[in-house]
Amino acid sequence: MNTEKQHVLTKVPEVTLTFWIIKILATTLGETGGDAVSMSMNLGYLVATGIFAALFLGAVFAQVSARRFHPSLYWVTIIATTTVGTTLADFATRSLGIGYAGGSLLLCALLLGSLFVWHRALGSVAVEMVSSPKSEMFYWMTIMFSQTLGTALGDWTADTAELGYAGAAMVFGAMLALVAASYYWTKISHTVLFWAAFILTRPLGAVVGDFLDKPRDHGGLALSRYAASAALLVLMAFFVFVFPHKPAKRAH
Repeated sequence: MNTEKQHVLTKVPEVTLTFWIIKILATTLGETGGDAVSMSMNLGYLVATGIFAALFLGAVFAQVSARRFHPSLYWVTIIATTTVGTTLADFATRSLGIGYAGGSLLLCALLLGSLFVWHRALGSVAVEMVSSPKSEMFYWMTIMFSQTLGTALGDWTADTAELGYAGAAMVFGAMLALVAASYYWTKISHTVLFWAAFILTRPLGAVVGDFLDKPRDHGGLALSRYAASAALLVLMAFFVFVFPHKPAKRAH
């Protein structure tokens, strides 16, 4: 299969260190950006979720319709998933009263269900096999569930478990380090490890985002949500446009 054919068939990025740096920045941006719209603008979780859901659906449509891999489009879609995940999780856990634990369990079930149905339908959930509109739809649905779960899980760890934002960040950072070690020194499926890392980066970003913009008496730095979001967006743009990005090599 030649390079041009890979560009046509695979529209997700190769998983590199740059990928993970941008992913963590995007999940942190999702928290500060989501809170900026729902809280700082006083629109509430439901209205903010509606706004971000529309952006998410539009971004996914553009991503699936694209004929080849576009790094900027891909990461815009990721940002859309993490912002809608933030406000949707907050709406479910706070406005509907499900609570962080209940929300985390529900979203975990939806995430695992999405992966299960995807695997049954197409035989693999490996990102290298995301090469058709159907697999892309499963991919983005799974990501949206993982981003929403991450917000609820991050809040549960920081607030309900009373670890605070710094403590929760250390917990999720340590879990990510364990996944990375498993990648290099065990025979655990790389597909399983990818999704474990992908899921864990979301609560890490959530608690880091909360640490940046929550009041000091709640353990945060009380930074402006707008300023924090703008700074994160600039950092993301730097890594997206300065560093090279290749589509993942499609498995034969």
